[in-house]
Amino acid sequence: MHLDKYALSAEGDLTTFEFIIEGRRGAIRKLIIFQETTEPNLYNLAFGDRNETTGELNDLAVSDNGDSEKVLATVVGALYSFFDKYPAAFVYATGSTSARTRLYRMGIHRFLPEVMTDFHLYGQIGDFFHEFEPNIAYDGFLVQRNLLNL
Repeated sequence: MHLDKYALSAEGDLTTFEFIIEGRRGAIRKLIIFQETTEPNLYNLAFGDRNETTGELNDLAVSDNGDSEKVLATVVGALYSFFDKYPAAFVYATGSTSARTRLYRMGIHRFLPEVMTDFHLYGQIGDFFHEFEPNIAYDGFLVQRNLLNL
């Protein structure tokens, strides 16, 4: 996506990314972690504020810094970097609340043509995954890089 993004820093294995957002509520550290699951090549995308005391990710914090589009573009930037290193991986994402899952769906929908060029995208309803369609309330999302476009 050709949107303004925050500068990312990453660990060597490109599974943990950090960035700092700047907005009306000041500077807030964010973490993106691609967590391995018990399924081969399946990772969970965890995203949230970095707790300054423990260093842990807090996915329930509400930043409300007025920069949600820039933040989502930064997360997508991390997704591209992750897939560059792990092209056969699948990444699962869902919001920590239903409102956040809806926000992610709206962000996907807004840039759907570009998303569909670079990724295979599925929406989760219950235990099943379907090809992503706009305006459906999904429980989560599963994404894989379109290997034909690498």
